[in-house]
Amino acid sequence: MSDTQHTTDAARAAILDGRTSLGIEFGSTRIKACLVGEDPTQVLAVGSHEWENEFVDRRWTYSLESVWSGLQAAYADLVADVRRRYDAQPETFGAIGVSAMMHGYLAFDAADELLVPFRTWRNTSTGPAAAELSERFGLNIPLRWSIAHLHQAVLDEEPHVPQLAFVTTLAGYVHWRLTGRKVLGVGDASGMFPIDSAANDYDARLVEVFDGLVGDRAPGLQLTELLPEVLPAGAPAGELTAEGAALLDPTGALLPGVVLCPPEGDAGTGMVATNSVAPRTGNVSAGTSIFAMVVLERALSHAHHELDLVTTPAGDPVAMVHCNNGASELAAWAGLFARFAAASGARVDNDAVFEVLFREALDGDADAGGLLAYNQLAGEPIAGLEEGRPMVVRTPDSRLTLANFMRAQLYGVYGTLALGMRVLASEGVELDRMFAHGGIFRTAGVAQRFLAGALDAPVAVGETASEGGAWGIAVLASYLPSAGELDLGAYLNDRVFADAAFETVEPDAADVAGFAAFLDRYRDGLAAEAAAVQSI
Repeated sequence: MSDTQHTTDAARAAILDGRTSLGIEFGSTRIKACLVGEDPTQVLAVGSHEWENEFVDRRWTYSLESVWSGLQAAYADLVADVRRRYDAQPETFGAIGVSAMMHGYLAFDAADELLVPFRTWRNTSTGPAAAELSERFGLNIPLRWSIAHLHQAVLDEEPHVPQLAFVTTLAGYVHWRLTGRKVLGVGDASGMFPIDSAANDYDARLVEVFDGLVGDRAPGLQLTELLPEVLPAGAPAGELTAEGAALLDPTGALLPGVVLCPPEGDAGTGMVATNSVAPRTGNVSAGTSIFAMVVLERALSHAHHELDLVTTPAGDPVAMVHCNNGASELAAWAGLFARFAAASGARVDNDAVFEVLFREALDGDADAGGLLAYNQLAGEPIAGLEEGRPMVVRTPDSRLTLANFMRAQLYGVYGTLALGMRVLASEGVELDRMFAHGGIFRTAGVAQRFLAGALDAPVAVGETASEGGAWGIAVLASYLPSAGELDLGAYLNDRVFADAAFETVEPDAADVAGFAAFLDRYRDGLAAEAAAVQSI
């Protein structure tokens, strides 16, 4: 028997015996499923389903119907992959984990009915609430946090507020429907309301402050009665019910009883997927949004509106630089060039289009030839923008070439992120290495190199970079049996990343200087962005 056949047979046996872990992540544009073996570095199968948010009544949302149809499609795609590879039908798993975009607002009444359409992290209509909470708490409360959405609903005297019985995130909602338990991983919970890392629970003092703040406006509203229970990584978080199994797999093949790990946010799964849960480590996750997570050695000197204080899935404090706009505008331009190629008779698949354009960017000037690219499709609080206006701006003496255009587009993905990271650097926070993951890094050595230049720090990308959070939540699910003997950091170091291969790129001096010049122009040019928001 060949080694390949032996590996396939062993994987098939693990699948049939349920010695696997399933991770499911709801990203901004794709729902992904990732199945790993007893060795969580072994990805056995994957599945996915594309979806898009909708802008309805001036709010970004996803319908709950699309949540479930998308989940079922992604799971069915994974099952089909299992059948193709191993001629097997999974009926159970060792553990399941659910992850999703953090923040937002899913509000239910006592009958478990949704009160208002899901308000995603992308909405920036919570300015008054976020400002008041930031002042009262003495912490930066971003516009997208669940507590900002809740408080804005109170301030606006929305009719649904007196009916509130439960508020959660997307991951918390899906987990609840699968298990019947209203819980949340501490990392995802930290994007709902500030966490006391010593207690691994919501900050009790700030809960009292909030209840006092809304007491007259929303009589009877008690925050602890509304929010999910907080659980750290490794804590069992319920079992798949018969109803939950049917929701995930309408064919009836999947059996109930599978244990689930605490549901987590995409920031937490990104930290796990890049082994960046220890102090002096950090990661950048690039997708529809882009954000950096840096695990802190000490508390920051004071609050900064550019920085959010959240936690790792184990509850350790993290500074987060979150930008609402990531690689979507870059992808739109790639689509335009793909269409040009097709119209000219040269059909090129999407991966090849990105490969060609990214490689071309390497030949651009270090400062992108004087070009500016703004990727803001939605509002961007760090940049002071209430709404998005994607733009390409240049002066008459700039050098408009394809190479410079593409370098400006890639730099633009990192522009707002770099503004926030400069604030973190002013606090004296140091990084040994920044890990990166997301589809933008699939073309080796391009986006990674430019990120190293933007951050002036080494950037590492691993083999799982494009799998991202779906693999990260599968790893958190696989951690359940080991939680009693190893903390999360030790588990990742000893069991998951001990032999992992990371390709690390050191910052190039010319890129560092070129991006710094680009960022100076980018910051100055934000006035044009603001003017566009007011006039277009």
